[in-house]
Amino acid sequence: MVQLSSTLLYIAFVLYLVATFFFGGAIRVKKKEGMDRWATLGIFVTIVGFLAQLGYFITRWIAAGHAPVSNLFEFTTFFGMMLVGAFIVIYFIYKTSLLGLFTLPIAILVIAYASMFPREISPLIPALQSDWLHIHVTTAAVGEAILAISFAAGLIYLIRVVDQSKASKRTFWLEFVLFFLISTLGFVIVTTSFRMVGYEATFEWIDKNGKQDEMVYHMPALVGPHEGVLKTEGRATPLVEMPAIINARKLNTVIWSLFAGLGLYGLLRLLLRKRIAAALQPLVKNVNLDLVDEISYRSVAIGFPVFTLGALIFAMIWAQIAWTRFWGWDPKEVWALITWLFYAAFLHLRLSKGWHGERSAWLAVIGFAIIMFNLVAVNLVIAGLHSYAGS
Repeated sequence: MVQLSSTLLYIAFVLYLVATFFFGGAIRVKKKEGMDRWATLGIFVTIVGFLAQLGYFITRWIAAGHAPVSNLFEFTTFFGMMLVGAFIVIYFIYKTSLLGLFTLPIAILVIAYASMFPREISPLIPALQSDWLHIHVTTAAVGEAILAISFAAGLIYLIRVVDQSKASKRTFWLEFVLFFLISTLGFVIVTTSFRMVGYEATFEWIDKNGKQDEMVYHMPALVGPHEGVLKTEGRATPLVEMPAIINARKLNTVIWSLFAGLGLYGLLRLLLRKRIAAALQPLVKNVNLDLVDEISYRSVAIGFPVFTLGALIFAMIWAQIAWTRFWGWDPKEVWALITWLFYAAFLHLRLSKGWHGERSAWLAVIGFAIIMFNLVAVNLVIAGLHSYAGS
């Protein structure tokens, strides 16, 4: 069953890649008949891929005996699946192939990112042995996935309207966003590379409770654990030591990913001889800006209440059951609240202050950045009650 589950996820990943090329074909073909044919192939392959990933989710649930959303690999693959599901629904409403060309690569990066974490099925820790695991986590992921559609639409809008003929703050920040997407690919490449050579370094360290523990690195240590002592001969010693509240191994992974992202970004700039956004601009030259703006707004209008229900209301109910309090200042809870407040401000500015078009697109991009910070940095680096999610 586990092998079948992994195979189905791999099939879904490949089909999403194929569908991306089909949507790209729909953009490049000038005749409407050709565009429709490519777009139909694109959405058909996307749906088949989604069904394959849904099969992965069901078979892994059967194998594990619980909803597969209990660690970072499982949650992130589910988030990627829901992102594709949200795109499929929105595609049939707006019939926009360009949205597929930008949304599917994001889903592919999310799934590839997830696959770099341990994929073994393990028993649930006591804190997670509750039906609220299914209710809270899945609803929060669905809400975030719908909100992520607004990011894809906002990115399309910005690539279309930001003037690439001269350097400016707008071109800098747009490139900054694209750099971080490229850094996700860098994370996959660097993690796979060190995994293939079997790199391993063991440290003894003192955790935040003052207890001695062991930490195993699978990449050369640029940052080391609190009061860490390297026990593996012939391995790199860290340049700096982290406080116990920081998960040094996972921060080390983030730093390596950023370095790899810089290398990839530099290589792409060298090959393209222009900004990444400038290279993408021809793909969006015929986009209907009003339609893209509408998709971005509708995604937030639908995703925000779903996120509110899953990430705040259901989370507080479960927190009361598990920890006998509705709210604490755990990093994950704080960032869920920050995310909620940001999207509440997004809707307020949109509806009351008339923030449409480019300003709304920037807000959609910033909102997704907050979601990804919560998923990556808070899960990986900051120790808290939700640290099991980063295992």
